[in-house]
Amino acid sequence: MTSPQLAPSTPAAPQAPGAPRGSSPVRPAVVWILTRALQVLLVSEVFGRVGDGINGEVHRIYRTWYEQLLSGAFPLDDVMWQYPPGAALVILSPALVPGLSYFQAFVALTLLVDAVVTAALVRAGRRQGRLAGAWVWVAGLPLLLHVPLVRYDVQVTALAVLALLALRRRPVAAGALAAVGALVKVWPALALLGAPRGRTTRAAWGSAAVSAAALLGVLALAFSHTFDFLRQQGNRGVQIESLGGTALALARLVGAPYEGAYRVEYRYGAMEYLGPYVSTVAHASLALTVLAFGWLLLWRVRARRWNAATACDAALCAVLLFVVTSRVISPQYMIWLIGLSAVCMTLRESVLRPVVKLLLLACFVSTLAYPLAYGQVTTGTVYGCLLMLVRNGLLVAAALLACRRLWASTVARPAS
Repeated sequence: MTSPQLAPSTPAAPQAPGAPRGSSPVRPAVVWILTRALQVLLVSEVFGRVGDGINGEVHRIYRTWYEQLLSGAFPLDDVMWQYPPGAALVILSPALVPGLSYFQAFVALTLLVDAVVTAALVRAGRRQGRLAGAWVWVAGLPLLLHVPLVRYDVQVTALAVLALLALRRRPVAAGALAAVGALVKVWPALALLGAPRGRTTRAAWGSAAVSAAALLGVLALAFSHTFDFLRQQGNRGVQIESLGGTALALARLVGAPYEGAYRVEYRYGAMEYLGPYVSTVAHASLALTVLAFGWLLLWRVRARRWNAATACDAALCAVLLFVVTSRVISPQYMIWLIGLSAVCMTLRESVLRPVVKLLLLACFVSTLAYPLAYGQVTTGTVYGCLLMLVRNGLLVAAALLACRRLWASTVARPAS
C-alpha cells in the first residue's frame, strides 16, 4: 500500500513579536458575553415565549429521565429514550450544581461547556494567527436562538470538537474524547474517520476502543436496562424536517398522492408523518445512509494526501452526510455542524470554507422554520414547505460540495 503523502502546509505570514495580528481574544469574548446573555433572556422568556415548548424538553423529559437515572435504572419502555447509555452522564450532570433547579443547572452547565469550546477554538486559532473558527462558533450558535441552551447537543459537540483539536498532537486523548462522545450520541465517533494513517490512527482508534469498552462496562454495572434504547430506534418514522419529510410535505401540499391521506403526529419525541409511502421514504433514507457510509469507506481507502485540516474536513463531511440522509434532522443537529465547521475554520488548510458558509445560511433558515414558523411547517403551508425546501436544499448542496472538495484534495491527482 502506498504511504500517504503529507501535503505541504501554507507558509505562515511574517508576524510581529507577541500575539499575531487579528488573533486577540477580546472581541470574541465580548460578543460571546453579549450573545449568550441574549440567549439566556430568551430562555427565561423575558421577551415572551419564542416558539412553543422549547424549554419543555429540559423541564419535563430530561427531568423525568434524571429522576429515573437516580434510581439506578435507565428509562424502561420509554419511547423517548433513544440515546446510548453515555447520555446518562449529561442528564445527571445538573446534580453537580447544588442550589439551582434542574433547569437552571442544566442551562448553566451548557453555558460553561460553550465557554470551554470557545476558549479551545481561540487557543487553536491563535496558533495560526486567525480566529475564524472561534467566530464561527461564537456567532454561529446564536443563529439558532436559545435552542442550544435547552438541548444537550452542545455538550456532545464539545467532545467532538476537543477530540479533533487534540488529534494531531494527542491522539490517545482524542480517541478517548471521541469514544465518550460516541457513547453519548454516536456521531462523535466520526471525528476519528480522517485521522492520519499510521501511528496517529492506531493510537486514536485503539484509545477509542478501550475507552468505549471501559465506560460501557461501568455504565452497565451502575445501571439496569442499559441497552433498552436500541428497541426504540427501529420504529422511528419520518420527521417533518427531514429530507424525506420535505418530499412528503410537498406531496401533501399539491394533493398527490392520496389527497388528505398524510397527517402529522407527535411520536418518539418529534413530529412525524403518517400515511402512504412514509415507510418507503424511511427505508430510502436508511439506504442513502448506507450509501453515504460506503462512500466514506471508499474515501478512507483511496485517500493518499493528508494535511493539517484533512481530519477536520473529513469529520464535517461525514457528519453532514449522515445528517442529510437522516430520517430526523432536528434543529439541534445544526449545532453539530456549527462545531465541526468551527474546527475546520481554525486551519488555513481547510478546503471546506465554502461549505461552512452554506451551513451558516442553513442555520439561519432553520431558525426561521423552528421555532419561529414551526406551526406552518407542521401544517404544511406554502411558507412552511418553502422554508424546509430551502434549508434542506442548502444542506444537500453543502454535503455534495464537501464530498467533492474532500475527494479532490486527498484522492484526485493534483493539477500539474
